[in-house]
This record gives sequence, C-alpha cells and structure tokens, in this order.
Amino acid sequence: MPEACLRLQWPRSRARHVLPLIAVLGALVAGARVGTAADEIHVLSSGATSPAYLQLVPLFEKQTGHKLITDAIATGVGPTAIPARIRRGEPGDVVLTAAATLDDLIKQGRVVADSRADLARSSIGMAVRAGANRPDISTVEALKRTLLDARSVAYSAQVSGLYLVNELFPRLGVADAVAKKSRRAETEPVGEIVARGEAEIGFQQISELRAVKGIDYVGPLPGDAQRTTVFAAGVLTASRHQDASRALIRFLRSPEAVRVMTQSGLEALASAR
Repeated sequence: MPEACLRLQWPRSRARHVLPLIAVLGALVAGARVGTAADEIHVLSSGATSPAYLQLVPLFEKQTGHKLITDAIATGVGPTAIPARIRRGEPGDVVLTAAATLDDLIKQGRVVADSRADLARSSIGMAVRAGANRPDISTVEALKRTLLDARSVAYSAQVSGLYLVNELFPRLGVADAVAKKSRRAETEPVGEIVARGEAEIGFQQISELRAVKGIDYVGPLPGDAQRTTVFAAGVLTASRHQDASRALIRFLRSPEAVRVMTQSGLEALASAR
C-alpha cells in the first residue's frame, strides 16, 4: 500500500470542530502551568522538628517543584525565638513549633486557625559526651541520684528546660543542688555543650540530642518524670503562598514524613494518606 494511503485524512467538516478544540486544550495546559508555578516557601522550624524537616526538604522540593527557604532553625529564647521573629514581621509562610506556642500565635491572629496540624509528639532524653560513662536513669530514683552525682548539667531554654527547672527538679528535691552546677542553653543545642565537655550530662528533646555529633544518647526520662510535647505546623496569615504552604503541611503528615520523623526520635501522630 502506498505510504500516502496511511496518512490520516480529516474531513473538512470535522477539522472545523477539532482545530478549535485543540486550541482550547492548549490554553488549558498553559493555564495549568501558570497555576502550578513553583513558589518559595519560607519556613520557621523549632529545634525538635528540624532534624526530620531538613531531611524531608529535598523530597518535598522534588515532588512539588516548590523551593523551601529555612530562615531560622530557632532555638533559645529572646530575639532568636520563633514568636519574636514572627512579631518582628520577618518573612515567613509556615511555622513548625510547640502546639502551645502555635495556639498562642493563632490567638494573636498571626497563624491561620484552620491550617493548624499536629505533627509529632516529642519526649525528653539525656545524653553524655561520646565515650563517657552512661549514668543510670532507668527509674525516677536512679535519675535523682544521677542529677545529684553529676558534676555539671545542661538543659534547654525552651519547653523541656522550663519543665525540668520549674517542675521536675523541685519535685525530686534536687532544684538547689542542680542550680549550682547547671547551664541553660540559650542559643545552641544542649548536645553541643555536652560534646565540648562543658557539661557532664544534658537534657533536651530526644530528636535534638540525636542530631548532634560527639555525644551518646543515654535514654528517655523514666516513668512519670517524663514530659511529652506536641509539635504542630501552621500557615502564617501574612503568607503570600497559602496554597503551597498548606501543601507542605499535608506533606509533613504523609507516610514518607512519618517514617523520617520516627527515625529522628519523634512520635509521629498522623498520616494524611
């Protein structure tokens, strides 16, 4: 059969209908590309969520085409803390922080209420310098002895440290003894202080301790000495990328994110899929 006979020949009557349809489809495709244009999403992450979040950044960017800009892996108090940055009006789209802090930001009108999503539960642990003796903290009594015997103690300036100083240490009757030999980490992870040998033992969220090199993670606080904190995500009301920001939060509750959070030492709370 001649090659010419294999060519598709559209009747002129059909061509009049098909050609406009092709034009419409082309316009729709072009519009879809504009609607899914990549956005730059500015993220403020707490120290507890940062190890898992940073691992997930490349995967989210690959899947969506969006770019994540992490302005602050916020630790400590004062001007470097997440609430202070937001009050100053620093650029931001998504915030990952303790649920109580997020709820306060919602009340202040700085975070969109219906964007709030719990991500993970975090527990407090203890660490020593790499290779050092690992004290026993398997029971509350053992923890008390360890606190009294330690030459120096470091703790966080954020939620875990506030709990230790204001509630746990007084309850155990060691507040005065520990105060004389303790150091509060204002602007760096507790693990860094322990790794340098500036504190014999250190307490912080487990995920934060595991992210630091040069220390050995001993274990979680025992029994009713433990205090867990829920960390959540929300979209800032000032965000110019509301849809992309919500997409990031959905991703942070996906099976992939749950797996990474669990590996980092967090207890992931939900999967969106």
